[in-house]
Amino acid sequence: MGQKYLIDTCAVIKYLDELLPPEALCFMDALVDDDSKVSFITKIELLVWNPPIAEDIKVREEFLAGSEIHYINDDIIEGAIHIRKTTNIKLPDAVIAATAMHNNYILLSTNENDFNKVVPMGLKYLNPETAF
Repeated sequence: MGQKYLIDTCAVIKYLDELLPPEALCFMDALVDDDSKVSFITKIELLVWNPPIAEDIKVREEFLAGSEIHYINDDIIEGAIHIRKTTNIKLPDAVIAATAMHNNYILLSTNENDFNKVVPMGLKYLNPETAF
């Protein structure tokens, strides 16, 4: 895969729970096997969940163990501030969008309501539920 992707929390959850269309699951399988990248925000969001079945958290931990975690820096902070002020999306989503933009990644997320607001600012965005 030539293009790099940052996977948002909602896309990770739907992928792990196999709730995406079959074509999207195949795409995500290849992406996860090749070069899985997530924000530290996604790591936090995935691990704060208390599942009814204890094994479910292990699946998330295994996913994260095979993923590159992107942490925050001053450029991402400045980008998140600008995104938040301009779009008024929630701070975690602004940080995730800024992380994707800073690294020139395509953001994979099913959260169209928020991330479509950032596309005019330069965010490359793909919804795996509707793109395939």
